[in-house]
Amino acid sequence: MYVVLVVLLVVVLLPFLWMLSSSFKHDNEVLSVPIKWIPTTFVWSNYSQIWTQIPLAGYLANSALLAVVITFLQVLTGSFAAYGFSKVRFPGRDALFLAYIATIAVPWQAYMIPQYVMMQKVGLTNTFWALILLQAFGAFGVFLMRQYFVTIPDELNEAARIDGLNDYGIWARIILPLSKPALASLALLTFVNTWNDYMGPFIYLSSNELWTVQIGLRSFIGQYSAQYAMIMTGSVISIIPILAIFLAGQRYFISGIATSGMKG
Repeated sequence: MYVVLVVLLVVVLLPFLWMLSSSFKHDNEVLSVPIKWIPTTFVWSNYSQIWTQIPLAGYLANSALLAVVITFLQVLTGSFAAYGFSKVRFPGRDALFLAYIATIAVPWQAYMIPQYVMMQKVGLTNTFWALILLQAFGAFGVFLMRQYFVTIPDELNEAARIDGLNDYGIWARIILPLSKPALASLALLTFVNTWNDYMGPFIYLSSNELWTVQIGLRSFIGQYSAQYAMIMTGSVISIIPILAIFLAGQRYFISGIATSGMKG
């Protein structure tokens, strides 16, 4: 089993190792065959030149802004809706939950154009608001949080109501503090998806000053050629925030994923 896991780990890490190696090469060496895993000459200047060739700092700031805001809103709305679906009894609750979760199966391409038309009619295209409003709610986040909330005993809610707390107080003061692993899992998954999102910013953001880092890396692709070394350098820089966040919340993330499906 350990041998299989090590082999799988190597397979998964190979693209990242190639990307890291390519970031220290000249353009003509990146796609060389056979692959040179160790560059003939380390081009350290790639990591200094990229900041002057494109406004990378601005692209990173835009990505961070969108990722933080959308992550906060998804965690807020997802946990609040999940509380209603798991701890509040009302007619048709389970049917409504199943109908809402079923929207996960609808491909984004099916409603991509209607969404754009709506954003265009209200004048939100080429603004961050279009992406924020469209991604502030997510059925997956509700599902993940609901599956975790049902593992919390209902007796805690009943005791809190006896003490005078309403549903808002129970959600904020009891359910959320007990759900740190699920909250961390949802936050990490949402942050990574938003940070790596390409199509959303590509469709809604046309001004260069609003581009995210994923769109900004297209600056190195010309009509007849591409600066592959710079693309790899920018890609390495772009994964550093995600890597840091994952390492910081790894314990909560694994715990949240492992326990979110224990009861349903």
